[in-house]
Amino acid sequence: MTSKQRAYLKGLAMNIDPVMQIGKSSLTPELTEAVGEAFNTRELIKVTVLKNCLDDPKVIAETLAERTRSQVVQVIGKKIVLYKESKDNKKIQLPK
Repeated sequence: MTSKQRAYLKGLAMNIDPVMQIGKSSLTPELTEAVGEAFNTRELIKVTVLKNCLDDPKVIAETLAERTRSQVVQVIGKKIVLYKESKDNKKIQLPK
């Protein structure tokens, strides 16, 4: 992903609400599966890491991206933005 594409996705992510919250149990297989299923309906996902989660959000983002085969767009504070290109219902057209 180029920096231009990443900047474009960051702009889109500003207007979306978080679809998941990661709590004190951190990354569970169920949470990973739920994020993977969320990618079936959308390409850009925002996840919130709650205060009671002791893990580093950047580590969580990398692990979650690896497990769901997505890409980390950004991690700001306790907010994670992930992108995975959809093959069936492509809605986001990335700039070249």
